Amino acid sequence: METKENIERKVEDTVKKSVKKGVKIFFFILLGIAIAFLVGYIVMRLWNWLMPHLFGLPQVSYWEAVGVLILAKIIFGFGGGGSHNNKKKSKKKEFFTNRCKGMRRDFSDWDHYDEFWKEEGEQAYKNYVKRINNGNHEGG
Repeated sequence: METKENIERKVEDTVKKSVKKGVKIFFFILLGIAIAFLVGYIVMRLWNWLMPHLFGLPQVSYWEAVGVLILAKIIFGFGGGGSHNNKKKSKKKEFFTNRCKGMRRDFSDWDHYDEFWKEEGEQAYKNYVKRINNGNHEGG
């Protein structure tokens, strides 16, 4: 059986780890907020430095710059496509392969298409056009 001291030490270690984890999470959240404000400020400075001189656009405030940044992220994406997970890729490939089986064609029939067109197709097309121009076209 564990002694009272061992149990207290384990509880104390668990509490210390939890507090450390909480403090780390808190500071990472603060760091993220600080970086977000810094990026907004940089966008504002770059906009106000370049856009009025290059394109005659008005200067923007900090919150307008943040809005432009958010709008750009919405339009151009958040950059989450960098996954190198081969399982996801293979599942997606398998899904579309199975989904498109009915639409696939056997292109081996097209091996002699160019030769056919040179020998018979061109003349058949000319005869068809001649028939349409003479008013002998039947159908639709």
